[in-house]
Amino acid sequence: MPTIVDFPTVVKEALAVFGDVFDTEAARRHFAEYLTGLMVAENKTVSGINRAFALTTDQSCLHRWLTEVQWDVKTLKDTRLAWRQQAPQTRYSVRGVIAIDNTLVTHEGQLIEDVGWCWDHADQRHVIAHDYVIANYVCPSGAHYPIEWRRCQKRDLCVEGAFKDHTLLCLELIDDAITRAIPGDFTFDSYFTSAKILNHIQSKQRAYVGDLKLNRKVVYAGREQKLQEVARQIPWAAKKPVRMGRTRYWYFSKQMRIPDVHHPVRVLLFWRERGDQEASKALVSNRLGWEVIRMILVYRHRWTGTETFHRDGKQQLGLGDCQVRSGEGQTRHVSLVSVA
Repeated sequence: MPTIVDFPTVVKEALAVFGDVFDTEAARRHFAEYLTGLMVAENKTVSGINRAFALTTDQSCLHRWLTEVQWDVKTLKDTRLAWRQQAPQTRYSVRGVIAIDNTLVTHEGQLIEDVGWCWDHADQRHVIAHDYVIANYVCPSGAHYPIEWRRCQKRDLCVEGAFKDHTLLCLELIDDAITRAIPGDFTFDSYFTSAKILNHIQSKQRAYVGDLKLNRKVVYAGREQKLQEVARQIPWAAKKPVRMGRTRYWYFSKQMRIPDVHHPVRVLLFWRERGDQEASKALVSNRLGWEVIRMILVYRHRWTGTETFHRDGKQQLGLGDCQVRSGEGQTRHVSLVSVA
C-alpha cells in the first residue's frame, strides 16, 4: 500500500544541493523519489520504490532514469564530497583516516552485469554477488562516508588484458584520494597489506597502518622468519601494557624489514596475556616514530569506516537490493546509496 505522500525535509534539502546534476525537473523528481525510497521504502528495488509513493509515474520511468537517462555519476560524487566539506563534523582533516576494504553485495540472479560466484568468508560459502573495493573517509568527529569505489569484474568476464585484481583496484582508490588532495592516513586489513600497496603509499609520502598476518615473513635478529616465530622470542619483560576500551593487551614494538617492502616499517605485536607465547594480532606502519596509541587509533577506524558503511548500506539503504541488469544502472544505484 502506498505510504509516501511527500519528500522528507532532508531530501528537499538534498535537492537544493544536487539539483544541478540533473537537466530536467522530471529527472530531479526521480532523484528525490529514489533517495526517499532508499531511506524509507520497505522494498528498495525500482518497482518497490515506485509503489511506495501515493502519486507517481509508471515504474518504467524511474527504471529508465536509473539506467538510460543521461546524468553524470562523477558529477554526483564530486558534489557529494564537496557538500561534506561545508560542515566541520564531516570536513577533511589531517587527522582523518582513509579506510579501504572490499565487500560482497549479494544478488538473486546471474543476469546482472558483473555478478559472479564469490567466496563469502563470513558465511563460508559461495554466493552470487558483486565484489566492491571501497575507500571510506573517517573524520576525527567519528563521522564517516564513502569517497570512491571500484567494482571488481571476474577474469572470465573481462576482455583480454582488462582484468584488474583487488590490488590494482586498491591502488586506483589510493591515487584517487591523493589526486583529490584528501588528507589523512590510510588503513586496511591484511588482505591489502601487500608489498605493492605499501611501497606505493610510501612513494606518495603518505602514512598507513595495516593489519599484518602472523605467518608473514619479516627480517628480525638478522634473519628472515615468520612473525609468529618472532613473537615467541619476545621476553616477558619486553611486553608493555596498553588499554583498548576496557580490555588490556600487551604489546611489543620494533622497527623491522619486510621482504619486497622497500622501506623500514614499525611492527606492533599484541598478546592477550603477558605470559602468552603466541601473539594474537600484528599491525604495521611506515611511520617509525609513531607511538602505539597513534597506530591503534588509526587502525580502529578501519572498522568505523568500512564495516559500519557496509552494514548500514546493506541493512538500511538497499545496497544489494537493486535488480536492474545493466552495469551502469548498478553503478548509479551504489552512487545514490552513497548519497543516502
